[in-house]
Amino acid sequence: MRKFRNARQSDALRCFEIETAAYEGDEAATLGKISKRINVYPDGFLILEEQGGIVGFINCGCAHEVQMSDEEFKELVGHDPDAPNVVIMSVVVDPAHQGTGLSRALMTEFVDRMRKLGKSAIYLMCKEHHVPLYQRLGYSYLHPSTSDHGGMTWHEMSMQL
Repeated sequence: MRKFRNARQSDALRCFEIETAAYEGDEAATLGKISKRINVYPDGFLILEEQGGIVGFINCGCAHEVQMSDEEFKELVGHDPDAPNVVIMSVVVDPAHQGTGLSRALMTEFVDRMRKLGKSAIYLMCKEHHVPLYQRLGYSYLHPSTSDHGGMTWHEMSMQL
């Protein structure tokens, strides 16, 4: 059975395990960053459970001015829960559960929740091979990012709500 809920601090370790399994090298958030994101903005940290276990999550912060390459924002420096723009930091599904439509379900629920919170737009960065996936989910391609987070090449996308 699929269930969506906001994260609790007790979820941090499992989210960290999924994050490090799904992301390459330095691009994964640390346990400390995940824990801080849960504490600072639980409304922006959506958990997906299947059969009682966490299989994926999305976390974000909100900003008045979006600067996707701002590394400090990943620690929620400058985050304002009342700001209109959502900046996604992680969209993650446990590799053992990928390819089963969970990313789409997670993103659909997340977008619905952000609309209900009155947000105006959602921004994210992804690797080139994920651009078509996000376009199918309704995001528009903006441009290559100036961020070199984790030593990777990133692409910026957005969705108006």
